Amino acid sequence: MKLDRSRSIFEQAQKLIPGGVNSPVRAYKGVGGTPVHVASGKGALVRDVDGNEYFDYVMSYGPLILGHAHPAIVEAIMRAAQLGTAYGAPTEGELILAKRIVERMPAVEMVRLVNSGTEATMSALRLARAATGRDVVLKFNGCYHGHGDSFLVKAGSGALTHGAPDSPGVPKGLAELTVVAEYNDLENTRAVFEKNSGRIACAIVEPVAGNIGCVLPAKGFLEGLRELCTKHGALLIFDEVMTGFRVARGGYMELTSVKPDLVTLGKVIGGGLPIGAYGGRRDVMQRVSPAGDVYQAGTLSGCPVAVAAGLAQLMQCDMPGFYANLEARAAQLQEGLEHAAKKHGQPLWVGRQGAMLCPYFSAEPLTSFGQVLTMDRARWAKWFHALLERGVIVPPSPFEAWFVSSAHTSEVIERTVIAAEGAFAAIR
Repeated sequence: MKLDRSRSIFEQAQKLIPGGVNSPVRAYKGVGGTPVHVASGKGALVRDVDGNEYFDYVMSYGPLILGHAHPAIVEAIMRAAQLGTAYGAPTEGELILAKRIVERMPAVEMVRLVNSGTEATMSALRLARAATGRDVVLKFNGCYHGHGDSFLVKAGSGALTHGAPDSPGVPKGLAELTVVAEYNDLENTRAVFEKNSGRIACAIVEPVAGNIGCVLPAKGFLEGLRELCTKHGALLIFDEVMTGFRVARGGYMELTSVKPDLVTLGKVIGGGLPIGAYGGRRDVMQRVSPAGDVYQAGTLSGCPVAVAAGLAQLMQCDMPGFYANLEARAAQLQEGLEHAAKKHGQPLWVGRQGAMLCPYFSAEPLTSFGQVLTMDRARWAKWFHALLERGVIVPPSPFEAWFVSSAHTSEVIERTVIAAEGAFAAIR
């Protein structure tokens, strides 16, 4: 496999763009080698600038639940763009998208559209602080909620891959307003609440920890967290930027009895275009300007092209059997990977929730951030490149989830498993 053009582009980009990329994990620091530079995508495939084709499980880190360049999405984007790309004024499409979100998520009574998941979490945090009159936020070790200053404390995802979970540039005084508990450890979380009694405005959590791969919540963890928030007068925020409308039609909230006060969204609701949202209880959301006194604004919020793409995507997701088919394909991939690893004597455990998953080089299930850190990263990096050589591209970090789309047919999964088996054999 040749990557001559990718290498040339990357060398030039490093002179003009910090690290040569516009988001850190793309630099392949976690696996080494030259980043693949994509030229196009269609369905489950991407093609790079050197003409190599790959089955894609990055899927833009989650939003492409229909695969690349789905005809319904492309048509919606073109139709919207021909009418105008931005107005700085309200549109009917924003109302329709808000209705679609509220209908799918009963815990969301009002919603505000923004431009990214990071903007959504930052805005939700400001709102929670205003609603409670408190300053401290509780987050969980390894969970990632975007690059807002308050969240870059014990962060997962790209920050973890680069070995710098606490970023320079975050003021010490602000960092001190973030307290960290251990994901899936209710006793530790209870102790953090008690130590900071009366100070915590909110607890924000990825219901499925998707930025240390795919670690599922332990039985009773989210329920216990809800009880702690209620007891201590703190709001509970579900960060469903990754899980929202991917793991189920109503996001993870559809799969649990736990009802958060606020939720942050992104990815799937944009159909592959930049968008985000935050919403929740009516009494809390009414505090947002201009209805209330908590200021948040964005010139491009509710961009008509992104809204159109998102609406088209959600409409496709409502097709009969859509999520059942997605579940079947993801389960097929999980089982195939586990069987292929066992065949070649490789320890492998696959964490999976719906159509997001992560294979770990571990003989036992992983339930915590600390356990994830024990994984053999060097072996995983070798496997990554062995997969790439065999026409399968996955996130260039052992701490990122893989994503299956409706374009990943049974045949695509079968061919992926064959490639994975060869990759396992190559790293023995």
